[in-house]
Order: sequence, then C-alpha cells, then structure tokens
Amino acid sequence: MSETVTSQDEDQEQDRGQAGAEAPGEDATRAERSSEDQLVREGDIAGDYLERLLDILDYDGDIDLDVEAGRAVVSVEGGKDLEKLVGARGDVLEALQELTRLAVQQSTGARNRLMLDVAGWRSQRRSELTDLGRQAAQETKDTGHSQRLRFMTPFERKIVHDAVATVGGVRSESEGEEPRRRVVVHPAG
Repeated sequence: MSETVTSQDEDQEQDRGQAGAEAPGEDATRAERSSEDQLVREGDIAGDYLERLLDILDYDGDIDLDVEAGRAVVSVEGGKDLEKLVGARGDVLEALQELTRLAVQQSTGARNRLMLDVAGWRSQRRSELTDLGRQAAQETKDTGHSQRLRFMTPFERKIVHDAVATVGGVRSESEGEEPRRRVVVHPAG
C-alpha cells in the first residue's frame, strides 16, 4: 500500500514545524537557562558533598550556593573550626576545592569550574590581592622598573592580573612553573 501526501497534509506538517519553531533569541535564552540550571545542579552536588564532610568532621557551618561569572560558587560560613579547612595560605582550601570538583565531576560526568570559599577566606584574599596588584602597578608606573611578586596560586595570579589591568601604562605576565609561578609587572611599551 502506498501513501499519498496531499498539499493539505504538507500544510499541516509545515504548521506543526512552525508551531515548534522559536525566535532566534529564544534558543540563546534556553541555552543560558540550561547552563545556569547545570551550574545550580553542580552547586547542589557540591553542597551535599561538603555537608557530609562537615558532618564527618563534626564542624558547624552554613552552606551558601550561588552562580557567578559562569561558575558555581559554594561558600561555607559560620563555624569556629572552619579556619582549619583553609590552612596556611589557603592550601587546605585549594585541596578541598579540588576534591569537591572531583565529586561533582563524578556525579555529572563533566568537568566543572566550581569555586569554593570557606570562612570568607577567598573574598578577603581577593580584596588583599586586588590592593597588592594595584600598588605594584602604580609603583611600576611611577618608577619605570618591573616588579616580580612572590609565588602565587592560579586563583591569586588571576586577581593580580585583573587589578594590574585597571592601571594604565603597565602590563603583567606570569613566569615560572607551578608551584613556583609568579606575576611580574612591567612598564607598558
């Protein structure tokens, strides 16, 4: 038996296709929503992981989930023992962030850029590094001499580079190999 398609059938098929069609901006909006939903899911997974860890350690802390600059941000605040989860110069925090990222990756099957802050350490450190970057940039601009800063983590270097970029007449670059990588601020030109 053969099937005959009439122009009425074609018109109905076209109407169904157009009814499902979306305006060009709607695809982008759906993608943004989907991306944000994925980041919220990553934050939820990380929050659950950290909550179990805090329970095991018998530490008190409130977990706050957010999405900023295209990444899930998880903050743990409030407990008196939380400084132990930061460590010297944030070393324990860096390790804990990596473990949390791995837990999220294991659950989602995808890499992530989750950012973890404990006891406000990262936000305070961000402020300190921004000041350091601007001061080094201004001093380099005033003296005309390059400045080599101490070794920093990738998180720290990014903040310093961003701060240097706000000062005209200077530029910055990173040199060295991990973990002995540092920012160098040069006069522009």
